[in-house]
Order: sequence, then C-alpha cells, then structure tokens
Amino acid sequence: MATHNEFGKKAEKLALELLVSKGYEILETNFTYQKAEVDIIARFNQTIIAVEVKARSSLFYGDPQSFVNKKKIKLMVKAMDFYLVDRAIDEETRFDIVAVFKDKEQYDIKHIEDAFYFF
Repeated sequence: MATHNEFGKKAEKLALELLVSKGYEILETNFTYQKAEVDIIARFNQTIIAVEVKARSSLFYGDPQSFVNKKKIKLMVKAMDFYLVDRAIDEETRFDIVAVFKDKEQYDIKHIEDAFYFF
C-alpha cells in the first residue's frame, strides 16, 4: 500500500478515536452513494454528524481543512440526503471536518464542528 494511503487510513483511525472519546456514536464509516463518500457518520446529542477527514503532512499549500472544496461539500450533502431518507432518519444534521496534520511522528488533530452550512 502506498505511504499516502496508509497515512489516510491512520488519519481516519485517529478521527474515529477522537470522536468516540468525545462520546460520539459511530454509525458508518466510508459510506458511499454513487460517486459521493462520507468518511464518518456519527450521532451525538440527537444530531447526525457527517464527518470529512482531511490529512496533510505539509502545510505548504494550506491547512488540511482548506482542501474541502465546494464539489466535495455538494457530494457529501447528496450522500447524506440519501442516507437520511433511506433510513427514515429525521434528526438535525451537521457537517464537521477532522483535520489531521502530521509533522514527523507527531499528529495534530483538529475537530471543526459545523464546518460548513448548506442552505
């Protein structure tokens, strides 16, 4: 497996551990619908949370969270709409980002709640 794939899997594992430590109930990981993917779907305080995990080993081009673009947001919303309708879930929904930055062997993990809104 390529090094960047291993780092991505490690970042998702760290994100899961962080969310669980905060009391989040993990409902799904790597949920896909058509061409859309949501890295983590969780529940916390009667809210469904769609989480995008972004990992970078360099800040040269910006923070990890800055790589969540409009296209990705649109795809996440589409996948979550399907997920909620398909499972007849009628709960508040929130979109978060977990940004993971690796500097040598140190990991900096940032959980950004309500990372973006869709109107």
